[in-house]
Amino acid sequence: MRQLTFIKPGAFEWQDVPAPKLKADTDAIVRPIAVARCDLDLYIAAGVVPYPGPFAFGHEAVAEVVDAGAQAGVVKGERVVVPFQLSCGRCDPCRRSFTNTCQAYPARAAYGLKPTSGTEFGGALSDLMYVPFADHMLVRLPKGLDPIAVASAADNVPDGWRAVAAHLKARPGATVLVIGGLAQSVGLYAAGAAASLGASRVLYLDDDAVRRDTAKRFGIDVEPLNLAERAEKTKSDPGGSPLALRGGPEQFDITVDACGNPDALNFLISSTAPNGVCTSVAIYFTPTTPVPLLKMYGKGITFITGRVHARADLPAVLDRCVGGHFHPEHVTSRVVPFSDAADAMTDSGPKLVFTNDLKT
Repeated sequence: MRQLTFIKPGAFEWQDVPAPKLKADTDAIVRPIAVARCDLDLYIAAGVVPYPGPFAFGHEAVAEVVDAGAQAGVVKGERVVVPFQLSCGRCDPCRRSFTNTCQAYPARAAYGLKPTSGTEFGGALSDLMYVPFADHMLVRLPKGLDPIAVASAADNVPDGWRAVAAHLKARPGATVLVIGGLAQSVGLYAAGAAASLGASRVLYLDDDAVRRDTAKRFGIDVEPLNLAERAEKTKSDPGGSPLALRGGPEQFDITVDACGNPDALNFLISSTAPNGVCTSVAIYFTPTTPVPLLKMYGKGITFITGRVHARADLPAVLDRCVGGHFHPEHVTSRVVPFSDAADAMTDSGPKLVFTNDLKT
């Protein structure tokens, strides 16, 4: 079969590799039909994140089952979402819904990201994908959902979802602030999810005009970040008392850092209301990152960071899409055939979706 292989920044090759085969009754073989470009994929392809090649590329996929073991829980012809993280569904972390730390696999095991775990699991931009523990891993695509619309449900959509969903359930009608940037589609998905889940106000800040226009599709408030101007308001409260009483930034119950900028993170924490929750969905690649712990301590802020538990959050995400309340397709900027994936990979749009024009 053919597989898109990352060689080095700006260089991909379609390579012939052995087709996968079933190894256990719980396995499945699937054919990707819609594959989304993860935010991290863009930075690997552009050389911003220096991952060494070669390795199979792509990890956000909606696929069609082409073969399945007797205990795989799926049958030939069914459409499924393939979570990007490998997980067994049987170990203690999996049973507790911590599917990003499955004990059956190396740490950070994922499709299309060999350097993160040191193990090649194949990629989504391929004729076929091998799915072990398919009875747990695969989530059926609900009828009526367009594979292209939810292609990113394997990773980036639940990543944005988890930043707001549980907190809005605990605080119905809460206010939400999202700062967009490095994790460009994840921040947009977080803002869209917040709007769909009944936040009383969602404000999306970003200096990128394209992403701002994309965010407006969710019917939310959108403004430029203008960090230098906004950061001035954080200086009045080094100790963490409620800033809104002293001319500081507007306060939000739930805040989301998709920017990946320490100064923006500082402003975001200053904008988090007392006893609020701040989640960073951005990846900081430096060994240490400045965090204003005194402000967080003084206001009783809960700060969350870490990899998404993609498989655990998938059913809720898809259910919200089925109901017509959440529209991740608003973030899709371009649909491209598989055959053009290599050339399009560094497109600047927030979300590319590749459709499979290859024949198995």
